[in-house]
Amino acid sequence: MKVYFSCSLTGGRQDQPIYAAIVDHLTRLGHNVLTAHLASPDVMDEEAVVDPLAVYRRDIAWVEACEAMIAEVSTPSHGVGYEIAYALDRQKPVLCCYRAGTRVSKMILGNTMPHITVRAYRDEAEALQVVDSFFRTLNLLTK
Repeated sequence: MKVYFSCSLTGGRQDQPIYAAIVDHLTRLGHNVLTAHLASPDVMDEEAVVDPLAVYRRDIAWVEACEAMIAEVSTPSHGVGYEIAYALDRQKPVLCCYRAGTRVSKMILGNTMPHITVRAYRDEAEALQVVDSFFRTLNLLTK
């Protein structure tokens, strides 16, 4: 399955290890993570040279191409919020996951659209369980 993984870049990278764990897990399950590079510790250097218009066009194309989105929303990000709304507008299933105890936008927490799932996790193992549960609800844990 084609998965769009969304996470904070310019808002902060303190959650990068969990981003990497989620992307690695998705890859091990056989999913094609279109945005796997976002989990890399070096992504800020890579993305610094890409023109904003190119980023917008590329990311919109990836959202259009994906079959599901996983958004790690512990760190606030305008871009992640935009991508979530765009995916939901296109009726893509979206998982928004976040560290328990983190302040998350009420626009995410209170969203009642039919294709969104919002779940907290306490640690890496639980984050991966949340991802697995999301794919089970889609009946798509593995290809």
